Amino acid sequence: MGSKMMRLLLTAAVFIAVMSFDLRPAPAYEAPWCAVVSIGSGAVHEDCHYNSIEECRPNVIAGNRGFCNQNPRWEGWYAPAARPRPHGKRHVRRH
Repeated sequence: MGSKMMRLLLTAAVFIAVMSFDLRPAPAYEAPWCAVVSIGSGAVHEDCHYNSIEECRPNVIAGNRGFCNQNPRWEGWYAPAARPRPHGKRHVRRH
């Protein structure tokens, strides 16, 4: 019975190890506003995950020298595509 338990534990450990090495890229999250923050010697860091300027302001005011800017790469929220409506034109025969 001990050998069976060891085999089960080894199988579980291999499964967990394989699942922890998921190599798919994580989706990037971009929002309409960016905090552009100075990181020293003329370099800046752009953090673009803010939905509004009100969300962005505390990051640049809290001791970080920077400003909020609209995200030039943001393409808008993706809404499900609307299905085209069938052509509902009725033809009326007149005598």
